Amino acid sequence: MQPPESVQPDPLVTAVKTQGVRLDRAIADWRGLSRSAVLRLLDQAAVAVNGRAMKRGNKGDLLALGDRISLDPAYAAGEAPLADSRLAVTVLARGEGWLAVEKSAGVPVRPHVLDETGTVLNAVVAMHPEIVGVGEGGLRSGVVHRLDNDTSGVLLLATRHETWLVLRKAFSRRRIRKRYLALVDGAIDERGQSRRDLRIARHQPAHVVVEPEGEGTEGARTCSLGWTRVERFGERASLIEVDLHTGFLHQVRAMMNAMGHPVLGDRVYGRATTGTVAPRQMLHARSLGYDQIDARAPIPEDMQRVMQALRG
Repeated sequence: MQPPESVQPDPLVTAVKTQGVRLDRAIADWRGLSRSAVLRLLDQAAVAVNGRAMKRGNKGDLLALGDRISLDPAYAAGEAPLADSRLAVTVLARGEGWLAVEKSAGVPVRPHVLDETGTVLNAVVAMHPEIVGVGEGGLRSGVVHRLDNDTSGVLLLATRHETWLVLRKAFSRRRIRKRYLALVDGAIDERGQSRRDLRIARHQPAHVVVEPEGEGTEGARTCSLGWTRVERFGERASLIEVDLHTGFLHQVRAMMNAMGHPVLGDRVYGRATTGTVAPRQMLHARSLGYDQIDARAPIPEDMQRVMQALRG
């Protein structure tokens, strides 16, 4: 893995959406922090605008186009996720500054409030306390990417800030190889590719809509994926391997539903049953690769049981 170009967090460069926005609001939206957390950053002199340190009294300053906000890499010490050794997390692969773990369905990636436990990040903090403050810090410490709560599989985290920067850049440049297994409704073609325009219609709870082709809706992003059918269960369902060409919230689930083959058990974008009951959305992050990283997660038992029922 090549060293990063910089060990400082990428600065926020204001654009139209942040021009004229209060400093505290911009930081909160950028880093996913509470207003009280932003005030602590200002009290700790951890925020600079155009290289000049900001104080609590600057919280209401309005940003101008081109302003650059930077944060001290250690800014998140006051919002550290709790260690939770009760949750057993299997390490699939590890290297200098990173580890790939097996996330179980139903287990959140990270806590959303300070006293929350039972997430993957809480378990990793118990094993690697040095992860606290890495990357975006706080309750997102070390998190390189995310999986939905009910999606199982490979999850990558960084325990060093320099490594986090490298991995985040690799994700943004689409150099990470991500493959999923999905049980979908119906008999899908053996191979195929799809491009769709996706837009986040709602954040709480999150929901993505697929825009009609060629509409050019503002805020929509063109996403693509390819698939190979691994097994066909008559006309009832198919097991496919999905190669993600892009990364977007709920991308596989929303796109497969738009193609008429929703993921089994997906109670948001598709049907909950098709001949057999799926206990959750049958989506599994099977493998992830980049540079020296090669991690694979075995098919979970609940997914194997559904497949066995479909074969019967």
